[in-house]
Amino acid sequence: MAKVYKKTSGNGGLSLYLGKRDYVDHVTKVDSVDGVVKLDPKDFGSRKVFVQLTCAFRYGREDLDVIGLSFRKDIWYEQIQIYPESHQPKLSIMHDTLMKKAGDNAYPFTFDIPNNLPCSVVLQPGPDDKGKACGVDFEVRTYLAMEADNPDEKIEKKDTARLIVRKIQFAPDLAGAGPKAELRKNFMMSDKPIHLEASMARDLFFHGDSIPIKIKVNNETSKTVKNIKISVDQATDIILYSADKYTKCVLNKEFSETVEANGTLDKTLCITPLLSDNKEKRGLALDGRLKDEDTNLASSTILRAGMEKDVLGIMVSYKIKIHLIVAGSGLLAGLTGSDVELELPLILMHPKPTVCKYQHYPMKHFLLPVNPPCAATHS
Repeated sequence: MAKVYKKTSGNGGLSLYLGKRDYVDHVTKVDSVDGVVKLDPKDFGSRKVFVQLTCAFRYGREDLDVIGLSFRKDIWYEQIQIYPESHQPKLSIMHDTLMKKAGDNAYPFTFDIPNNLPCSVVLQPGPDDKGKACGVDFEVRTYLAMEADNPDEKIEKKDTARLIVRKIQFAPDLAGAGPKAELRKNFMMSDKPIHLEASMARDLFFHGDSIPIKIKVNNETSKTVKNIKISVDQATDIILYSADKYTKCVLNKEFSETVEANGTLDKTLCITPLLSDNKEKRGLALDGRLKDEDTNLASSTILRAGMEKDVLGIMVSYKIKIHLIVAGSGLLAGLTGSDVELELPLILMHPKPTVCKYQHYPMKHFLLPVNPPCAATHS
């Protein structure tokens, strides 16, 4: 294990140890959260020590909580008492390593995350926003209290140690068949159409991948296709507390490809939607981040059969739009010109890492597929 994550309470009596902060959803199960708390009980008195794992959805500013407006909803939580000792998990290799690191008075714990919970996702804050970002997060917290769950008992911040963790999901081993769409469009004062066909080799791509889109145009009209625009929209459903749904464009690229009257085009155009091109867009859905480390556009939400949408908090999906910008001809060019547009679904996810069982999963450990070159055929 390359690194141990440790957080100590303000009173110095509780030290929380974790061996990793990313927990993978393998569809049928999720990695167990194995950790250790080191205790110095001299000032505990009659108070007990608890550990809690919480999945929560935050949908408002943290500073508004002080005036009685709570913008945080717990989706799921589980808590256990570790002192006086009442929780005795089956010890794992992770436990053994952490207990050696912590030394004496180290108490192990284990949480099993249900596989129907959402993955970690945050909404990108604006330049002037402060506090925790809106989104779904997971938190491991150890604290001192007289009772496990007494709403009238005030737990001091100095008696608490906490670490944010992430639930993440990797792409399945096999991608689905590539999507394909086609459209025939007729125009005013023209008896022949433009035929547009777009397709991709597969339905799933990795973050940072170049995405090749095969485009075929058969222009049977007397008009000219001036250029081609391709955009990618991220659709975010906020489903836990309302029916909000909004769409943000994360890529808009124009290609200087023309198709003359009665001409054809057969070309593969490549796009790469990246967070680095969208840093200023407030409310964009991102994969959950730890502190100020880099992240990426949110991965697509994968729904299992029988899964309840209500517990997901935020659902993310993507679609690609292909636009043909068509110029009119003659005296009525302004009236007869138009656009031809069709859509393709897109799934964005992380590939499974090739190494690194523990810790984070840096991009250098991912296997990226080789994409076909972008080439064109005109006639």
